[in-house]
Amino acid sequence: MPTFRIVHVTRYDYDRPVRESLNEIRIYPYPCPTQEVLQHDLVITTHPEVHVFTDYWGNKTGVFNVLPPHQVLAIESRLLVRTTAPSQITINFHSTFEQLEQEMADQLLLLELAHADAIGSETQIASITGTLLPGRSVAAMVEACSEYIFKNFKYIKGITDVETTVDEILQKGAGVCQDFAHLMLQILRNAHIPCRYVSGYICPNKNGMRGEGATHAWVEAWIPGYGWAGIDPTNNVWVTNKHVMLSVGRNFNDCSPVRGAFKGPARQTLSVMVSIGYEDGKVFEEVNNIHQPVTAEPPEGILEGTFAGQQQ
Repeated sequence: MPTFRIVHVTRYDYDRPVRESLNEIRIYPYPCPTQEVLQHDLVITTHPEVHVFTDYWGNKTGVFNVLPPHQVLAIESRLLVRTTAPSQITINFHSTFEQLEQEMADQLLLLELAHADAIGSETQIASITGTLLPGRSVAAMVEACSEYIFKNFKYIKGITDVETTVDEILQKGAGVCQDFAHLMLQILRNAHIPCRYVSGYICPNKNGMRGEGATHAWVEAWIPGYGWAGIDPTNNVWVTNKHVMLSVGRNFNDCSPVRGAFKGPARQTLSVMVSIGYEDGKVFEEVNNIHQPVTAEPPEGILEGTFAGQQQ
């Protein structure tokens, strides 16, 4: 059962004072049996009171308001977490779609998560689904979908952002983990498999897996007789004890680590630092600088914290 020390700092710098910065954060570990929180400290500029609640998807969510004028907003999360999932998982590869249909009956949440979005490239998605689906069990279909994305889409940072659509991902043929998760969700839902977006961290200790040093994204699919099983199309692996979950939802919009709004016309610069510390003493740290100018008329400015949560 590995233990990870994770530091996640989101910092906004403004070219002039702003005020009343109202923010919503989902940077708390997701409450589930596969991880144990040993310590979690949260430090925010001016130390505002954080109101915590559980959202529709079961995510621990915080809301706070920085009222005084300020030119820096820093949100620092320090987490010590132990993952309790096995290093290898045993998936039921004999699960059938008939079994899935039976388990979904009257389960509104599963039915909701099996419903595909309407997009422009529905014909292309249906073609991919038709290629992958025939003769496969539910788990085998999920695995084949992950492999398809891994082999046919390039991992390239900087060519997409939080607003990139599945249509655009198909056109580019490339993206980052957030994009691959959204594409996989669309394909699996086209096959009527309940699935959800997962936001968190990957902690592979420099073994060549993509996504270390930033918030990461993957997919959980509902496997009959097993339940939720995580799979990471960016690395084409089933999720074990090297992934730490923060939140789940239908898509990224339900899982954005930070989002908010402020008053005052200002230009802002955003940086996100994630550091992963391992039991052997190794530390992996990466800083992503995102220049995000905002021009607004008084009295309202907009801070789109979704950039803070773009998953790499």
